[in-house]
Amino acid sequence: MGAVVDAVNQDLNGSLAEKNPTVVFVLGGPGSGKGTQCANIVEHFGYTHLSAGDLLRAEIKSGSENGTMIQEMIREGKIVPSEVTIKLLQKAMQDSGNDKFLIDGFPRNEENRAAFEKVTKIEPAFVLFFDCPEEEMERRILSRNQGREDDNVETIRKRFNVFLESSLPVIKHYEARGKVKKIDAARPVAEVFETVKGIFAPKNEKVKGFGHILRLSECCICT
Repeated sequence: MGAVVDAVNQDLNGSLAEKNPTVVFVLGGPGSGKGTQCANIVEHFGYTHLSAGDLLRAEIKSGSENGTMIQEMIREGKIVPSEVTIKLLQKAMQDSGNDKFLIDGFPRNEENRAAFEKVTKIEPAFVLFFDCPEEEMERRILSRNQGREDDNVETIRKRFNVFLESSLPVIKHYEARGKVKKIDAARPVAEVFETVKGIFAPKNEKVKGFGHILRLSECCICT
């Protein structure tokens, strides 16, 4: 049985890599505005937006055997293995019919990064890093007033610290390879998108209404 699963996985890996898709990792702290900008990129440049956290939640909701396993791991406080999240990302990429992807909130750490490249045989075209001061992100989250349980100062600061500890090494890794596009995300949305357009426009024709969004969440349950 294991050999069959491995063969299926290898086939999935190979067929996806052969398509030579454009993958952009989108990273930024909670409240950095990356979700809003991802929606703009989808609308204007035809990318498919994939949120690792949303894919995990959808798998749990589906009631599948895999979803039950993920739910049990989270319930027991265990970390969902990178390979599980990567397989969900691969399937979503394969099913989308597109060849341009924004992967939001992943990789969350160096282990995620190494596993993604090893399993998929795909390296990102670049990393879009929405850089925003902690004070501004805190202000934005508190002013959202969405009634989220984790929208309090203490938890926001913990989330920010987790981002710094886990995601910054990923950014530094790609920075050393000249693959990080750093955006000043403290500015108004329209100004930020002008900068984003300057990154995407030279390589992509403007496409309206082709992109596809999977619902966003600033809080990702994958690690």
